[in-house]
Amino acid sequence: MLPVTSDQIIVFGTLIFALIFFINGRWRYDIVSLMALFIVTILGVVPWDQAFLGFANPAVITVAAVLVISRGLQNAGVVELIASWLMKAGTRPTAQVAANIGLVIPFSAFMNNVGALALLMPVGIKMAKKTMVPASILLLPLAFGSQLGGLITLIGTPPNLIISAYRAEHTGIAYTMFDFSPVGAGVALAGFLFISIIGWRLVPKRSGPGSKDDFFNIKDYLTEIRVLENSKFADKSLRDIIKATDGKVTIVQLVRGTFIRPVPYMYEKIKPGDILIVQAALEDLKQFLDASGFVLEEKVEINRETMESGDVNLAEVTIRPDSYTIGMNVREINLRASFGVNLLAVARQGVLLKERLNNIRFQAGDVLLIQGTEGTLKEMVKVLGCLPLAERGLKIGRPKRVILSVSIFAIAITIAALGLVPTQIILSIAAVCMVLTSLVQSREIYESIDWPVIILLGAFIPVGQAMESSGGAKLLASSLLSFQHLLSPALILVFILVVTMLLSSLINNAATAVLMAPISFSIATGLGVSVDPFLMAVVIGSSSAYLTPVGHQSNALVMGPAGLRFGDYWKLGLPLEIVILVVSIPLILYFWPL
Repeated sequence: MLPVTSDQIIVFGTLIFALIFFINGRWRYDIVSLMALFIVTILGVVPWDQAFLGFANPAVITVAAVLVISRGLQNAGVVELIASWLMKAGTRPTAQVAANIGLVIPFSAFMNNVGALALLMPVGIKMAKKTMVPASILLLPLAFGSQLGGLITLIGTPPNLIISAYRAEHTGIAYTMFDFSPVGAGVALAGFLFISIIGWRLVPKRSGPGSKDDFFNIKDYLTEIRVLENSKFADKSLRDIIKATDGKVTIVQLVRGTFIRPVPYMYEKIKPGDILIVQAALEDLKQFLDASGFVLEEKVEINRETMESGDVNLAEVTIRPDSYTIGMNVREINLRASFGVNLLAVARQGVLLKERLNNIRFQAGDVLLIQGTEGTLKEMVKVLGCLPLAERGLKIGRPKRVILSVSIFAIAITIAALGLVPTQIILSIAAVCMVLTSLVQSREIYESIDWPVIILLGAFIPVGQAMESSGGAKLLASSLLSFQHLLSPALILVFILVVTMLLSSLINNAATAVLMAPISFSIATGLGVSVDPFLMAVVIGSSSAYLTPVGHQSNALVMGPAGLRFGDYWKLGLPLEIVILVVSIPLILYFWPL
C-alpha cells in the first residue's frame, strides 16, 4: 500500500467535508463546491493560477450550451406539441406510465432532464386528475424516466460530459455523441420495461394536491367578512386598516355589490357594506375582527371561478430545487409588493399546511396556490424559480417555429456525431443560432442556464483533479487492488458501479462523476485493463440516483405534487437499480471489453 502524504490528507479531508455537507443539504451544493475549492487552493494542493481552470472545461461549456438549446426547443413548443398526444393513452395505469416515460426518455436524451420533466409533469398531473389515478403512480416513474434518458447520448446529462472530458484529458480521445448509446439505450429500455410492467405497482399510492378534483379546497382557508354601516374604518384605505389593526391577514378580493376586484390595491378605500375575502389563520382572523369591528359574512359563495374574476388567475406552481426561495418565507420574499401576487396556500408532500403562511419557510417541491394576473404570475414563476403545474394560460414557452428549432438542433447533433467539430463548439454555435432566430430571447439566455450546476462543475473539477495529482486516487485504487487475488476485474467493476450508485443517491450526480472518475481510472490502470468499462460504470452509476429525493433534481421536483415521502423512493428505486446493475454489467463488458 502506498504511503499517505500531507496533500492526500488535505484532499481526503476536503472531500469528506464536502460529502458531509452535500448530504446534509444545509448549504447548496455549489456553495459547498466553492468552499472545497478554496480549501485545497489555500492549503497549496491546487496552484493559485489553476484554481478556476475548471470553468474552462469543455463539460462546463457544453452543459451551458445544452441548457440554452433546451430553452429554445421548449419555447418552440416541440415538447408541448408531442405531449398533447399523451392524453390519448387511456385510463389504465400501465398504458399511462408507459406513455409518459416512453416520451420523457427520448426527450431527456437530447435536452436537459429537468426541462423535459417540467414540461411533461403538468400532463401527468392532468392525466392523474382525469382518470383518478394517484399522482405518485405517474410522477415518480416520470422522474426516474428522465434520468434513464440521460444515459443515451453525450449531452444527456452532465456526468456524461464530465467523463468524456476526463477521458479526453487522459487518453487524448473524448467520447463521441453516441458512444454511450449501446449501453445507455439498453439500460433505458430495460428500465422502461420494468417500470411500465412491474415497477409502477411498487410506488406507494400517494395523492398529491394535483390528483384532486380541485387542486386546493379554497373554502378551507378563505373567509368572507362584511364592513358594517357604522364601521369606524369606512372610507379608510386597506393599508390604513391593516396598519391600525395590526392585522395579519391577506386581502384576496373585494366584493361591492356586483363589482368584484380581485387582488385589490392597498390604497383602495373601503365602503360600508363591502365584503372582503381574506386569508388568515383562525387566531389572526379573530384579532382582526375584534380590532376592526367587521363581522363574518356567510352569503358569499367562494369558488375557483369567483377567485379568477376578470384578468386575475389562480395558478398552482412547485418550487424548483435550485430556487433561491428555499429556506425563505413570504415576508422575506415580499410577494405582494414585489410581484402583485397573493399566496393563498402551501401544500407539502400532498398535505395542506395549516400554519401561518407568513411563517412557512419554503422547501424544494412545495406546491403553492397563488393568485394574480397572467403577467405577474408568469414573472413570479421566472424570477423565483418555480414551475407551473396546471395549464391555465401560464406557460414557460409558446409554440413558435418548431421546424426551425428542430432543424438547428438536428444539424448540430449530426455534426457532433460525425466528429467534424468538437461538441462544445458546435453546440455553442447552435445555442447562438437559437438566440439569433429569436427562439430564445436575449433575456432568457442566462435565465435558462442552471448556474448552481455550472458553479458546481467549475469548482469541483479542480478538486477532483487534486485527488488525482496528489496521488489520492492511486492510493484508494491500490487499497482495492490489494484484493484483486480474491476479486476478478468484472467483480471490481460491479463494486465501482454499486458505490457510484449509492453516492449519486446522496450527493449531486455531477459531483459523483467528478469524484469517481479518477478512482475508476486508477483502478483500471492498476489492473492493466481498458479504462472504458470502468468509466462507463461511473456514467451509469452517476445517473442512477433512485433511492432518495436528494440525489437528482427530478426526484425533488415531483415530491410535492405527487405527495411523496422521503422513504417512498427506494421502494421503486432499489428494484430499478438492481435491474440496471444486472443489465448494465453484461452490456458494458460486451461493448467495452476489459
